[in-house]
Order: sequence, then structure tokens, then C-alpha cells
Amino acid sequence: MPAKNRDLSTLKVAIVHDWLVGGGAERVVVELHKMFPDAPIYTSYCTPEWRKQLDNKVVTGWLQHFGRLRKFMVIGRIRWFKSLDFSDYDLVISSSGNGEAFSVQTGENTTHICYCHTPTHYYWRHYDQYVERPGFGVLDPLARLGLKLLVGPLRKWDLRASKRPQFYIANSNHIKADIKKYYGRDAVVIHPPVDVERFKDAPQGDRHGFVAMGRQAAAKRNDIAVRACNKLGVPLKVIGRGPDLPRLKGIAGPTITFPENVSDAEMPAQLATAEAFLFASFDDFGISPVEGLAAGTPVIAYKAGGALDYVVPGKTGEFYTEQTAESMAEAIKKFDGSKYDHKAIQTFAKQFSPENFRKNMEAFIKTVLK
Repeated sequence: MPAKNRDLSTLKVAIVHDWLVGGGAERVVVELHKMFPDAPIYTSYCTPEWRKQLDNKVVTGWLQHFGRLRKFMVIGRIRWFKSLDFSDYDLVISSSGNGEAFSVQTGENTTHICYCHTPTHYYWRHYDQYVERPGFGVLDPLARLGLKLLVGPLRKWDLRASKRPQFYIANSNHIKADIKKYYGRDAVVIHPPVDVERFKDAPQGDRHGFVAMGRQAAAKRNDIAVRACNKLGVPLKVIGRGPDLPRLKGIAGPTITFPENVSDAEMPAQLATAEAFLFASFDDFGISPVEGLAAGTPVIAYKAGGALDYVVPGKTGEFYTEQTAESMAEAIKKFDGSKYDHKAIQTFAKQFSPENFRKNMEAFIKTVLK
């Protein structure tokens, strides 16, 4: 039977993911699980919440017992994933952003597709950033030393492991270019799923001030948005939790607010009442700003990374060119919210729906099956 007409439900499928703790990458796993509900999902660590959400299809090993310590156990994760053998499977889909999940063994009759969220940040593009700010709090000195000592051999291993998948899917054109740059592999782009539907009824009324939303981690650079709005004296809501939140509150001026415990039901209105979504991160894709678009809110973004795929100047938002508060402030000063068609922005965001993700994944799988 030609692959393009093959019934995917007849395949023996395995899904492999780095770890399941929450985030945009996990949304990909959720949609893959919907496509292949009987497929086991192998991962190094899974929270009870995610195990339940994935219908107890999750398979873990000895790393599960180490909890947060798993983040330090790079060699252990490498060894565990390398030990997994899927030679008797028809299809393996590895969902990888830390390099380990795509290293599983497969057979000559297995099709292995890697959905790559990014070549491992701390080996490649963002190595210097991770050395400066590892993100382990009081354990930063230990993490920094370990990274400096191990990055050479880890890069060599990562490059070897990157040859194992036969096919690559990138979550953005930026990541497609990085896959080519660091791994020497070609990729197609299928954007990750965003739950745009829950924003369709967001109230489209008066808009005032700006919003920044997401996990508050240093790498997300929301300090740039805070400093830019401080500089201009304009209102900014910073929504979300994370280790960088105390620092952001410490530098915030009187026009910056931090709404707490914003529920999923309240989020659409929070986004839809802002003039623009401020996105300061150099992100691989960026789920939060696309949620802003789904609420009809234009995005002011740093001109890099995944934002290049969904910020269209004059239609869905604007760019600024340097990752500084000064550059963002200039963009905010020039921003004219009255020229945007908020309904058209919502329509644009529909292309990132979970339904489109599954449809595009199915079409790609059928073209490459052995």
C-alpha cells in the first residue's frame, strides 16, 4: 500500500520525549497522543499531573526517582535514552529540545521522525547565556563548572546522536536553520499547537497599556519590557510565575503591575484589553505571543527566533532590532494600536491550531513512512 494512503492506526508507534513537567513542548506530546492514543510515551521524568493527562501511557525508568536532580544528570539521561530499543516499531516520533530523546535505537524497518524544538541550547546557540545564567539558583556555580567541563564531549555526542532520526521537523524557520547549522540536517517546519480556540470570544473593546505573559525566567528577558515601560511611564501587566519574578518586582516602577493567580478563564480578557503584547525573548517559537494574537492583540517582539514566523509588521505587530530596553522603548513610542484589525489578527492566529498541527503531522508522516 502506498504510504500516502496508509492507515496510520495500523502502525506500531512509540513517542519519546525528554521530560514531561509542563511547557510548550509538552503540548506537542499531547497532540501526538491524540493522534496515536495507544502509543507508549517514553520519557526520563514525568509529573503525576502529566501522567494522568496522558492517560497513563507514560513509561519512565530509574531517573524518575531523582526528581529535580535529573536536570543535573545529563550523562544518566543520555545512557537511559540510548538503552531504549524500538527496532520492532513501525514509527518512532521523538520530541526533543535537550538532545537526548532522539538518541533512541531503531531498526532498519522503523521510521524515526524527530520533532525538534531546538538543538540543545546549552551546547550550541545559547551556550554563553547558560554559562552566565545557568538558572539553578544557589547551585549556579556547580552547574556553570559542569557545563564548562563537559560541553566539548557533549557536543560531540549530540552531533553523533543527531544522525539517528531519518527525518526532522522544526517548530519554526529559525529552528530549521539551526538544525542545518549545528546538525547538518534538513528539516520541514510544522509549527507547534496553540490552543487558539479558547481566545476566540475574548472581548474586543477598549485597549489600554501593555501585557507580558509567560514563565518568569531570566532567559525570557521580561526585565527588558519592565525597564522599557518604566522609561516611558506606560502601564504594563506582567502575568506569570517563575524564579525571576522577585527581581522583576524589584525593578518595576509605579506603572508596572503583577496580576496574581490569573485563571485560564480570565486570561483571554487580560490579553484582549492590552494595546500590544510585549515579547522580549529570543525564543525558538513562543507560545505566549501567539496566544496574544489569538486574542486579537498585536505583538511587539525582538526581531529574532520564532517571532519571525508570526509577527508581520503593520498587520500582526512590530519588531525592534536590539534586545535592549532602549530598543523596545523606541518601538513602543512608534506603535499605533489604532491601525490594527484585531479580528484579522485572530483569524491569522488560527493557522497555529492543534487541528492544523495534527493535519500537517499526519500528511508528513504519510510521505516518509517506510
